Amino acid sequence: MTHTVVVVDDHTLLGQAIGQMVSGFTNFEFAYHCPNGEELLKQLTLRQAAPAVILMDINMPIMDGIEATKIVSEKYPDTKILALSVEHDDTTILNMLRAGAHGYLLKDTKKNNLEMALEQLIENGYYHTNTVAKLLVNSLQKPNIIETLKPREREFMVHACSELNYREIAQIMCVSPKTIEGYRDALYEKLNIKNRIGLVLFAIKHKIIAP
Repeated sequence: MTHTVVVVDDHTLLGQAIGQMVSGFTNFEFAYHCPNGEELLKQLTLRQAAPAVILMDINMPIMDGIEATKIVSEKYPDTKILALSVEHDDTTILNMLRAGAHGYLLKDTKKNNLEMALEQLIENGYYHTNTVAKLLVNSLQKPNIIETLKPREREFMVHACSELNYREIAQIMCVSPKTIEGYRDALYEKLNIKNRIGLVLFAIKHKIIAP
């Protein structure tokens, strides 16, 4: 059985070259190329059958690979998404996998590794290199940052997202201004932020306060 593959990459020549390489694999056939996630979604809507596999770049204009992966994984759950990117930092890899990608490969991978990854995607439903597998295990062992917040730190964060100054917050929480500074410094370090604006943005993002 031949499995169709779509390549999504904003570099047209590279995308087509990857497609031609895929067509040379025994059980795979290159279907078409899209320059970004938006065009991919359009093509998926226009065509009758969804591809078996999508090779998805990450950094693309209009709609990037992470956003496109989220949408495709929801609308076309039977299609396997293999990230194929130059990005190799842990955060990007985890964000892509959390979006719904079934595997992650760097673009400098060897031809036979790409073919093996496609075969394992079809056979097992996923493909993870040793590096990605270790990254996933470490991310599961790492506690949720929200869960590490102490009750008083969380209370301070809510007050800090208001117009109150630190002295007024200290009065409300019945502690000294120095203790309030301790809460602030601990949160800045724990959340890797540098100022009160960052604290507010974090609280909104994680729904600690309403926007």
